[in-house]
Amino acid sequence: MSSIETATFGSGCFWCTEAIFKELEGVVSVMPGYSGGQTINPTYKEVCSGETGHAECTQIVYDPAKISYDELLEVFFKVHDPTSLNRQGNDVGTQYRSVIFYHGDEQKRLAEKYKTELDRSGAYDKPIVTQIAPMEKFYPAENYHHDYYEYNKDKNPYCAVVVRPKLEKFRKVFSEKLKAKKVS
Repeated sequence: MSSIETATFGSGCFWCTEAIFKELEGVVSVMPGYSGGQTINPTYKEVCSGETGHAECTQIVYDPAKISYDELLEVFFKVHDPTSLNRQGNDVGTQYRSVIFYHGDEQKRLAEKYKTELDRSGAYDKPIVTQIAPMEKFYPAENYHHDYYEYNKDKNPYCAVVVRPKLEKFRKVFSEKLKAKKVS
C-alpha cells in the first residue's frame, strides 16, 4: 500500500478547483477551505470580505505513486491565471490570490523550481505572481461548499458560466490524467 500526501493550492474560487482536482487519477480527496489568514475558523462570508487574510483554496490528498506533486503543479498553473494579482476573472480580492501552501521542504523546492522555470519559459506575457508560503492552518469550508459544482451545476448560474467551461477545458487538456469513468 502506498502512502498518501497532501497539497494545498489557492487559485481563485474553490468551486472550480475542487471540481477539477477531483477528476485526476491518483487524487484521493479534495477539500475546499481557507488558509493563509489570521482569523481562527473563518466563515465563507468573513473570507469573502477580504478582511481575514485567507485565500480560498483546495486541500488535495493524493497518492504520489499515481500522480506526482509536479503533475499537480502543472494542473494548478494551467487552470488559473498565475499572473493576475488578487483576482481570477470577475472574482476580485486577496481571497482569490494565486498561492501554493507547501507541506514540507520538498514541496517548497518543487514549487519554487516549477514557478521559476515556467516564468523563464515565456509561457505568460506577464510575471507569475503566485505566492509560495508554508502551510500553517487549513480550515475546511462549510459543508454546503463540498462538491458544490456537482450539486449545483444546473442551479447556480456561476457554475454554468464559470465552472463548467473551465472544467470542460481542463478535461480536454488533461484527458490522459483523468480517472476512468465507472460504467454502471
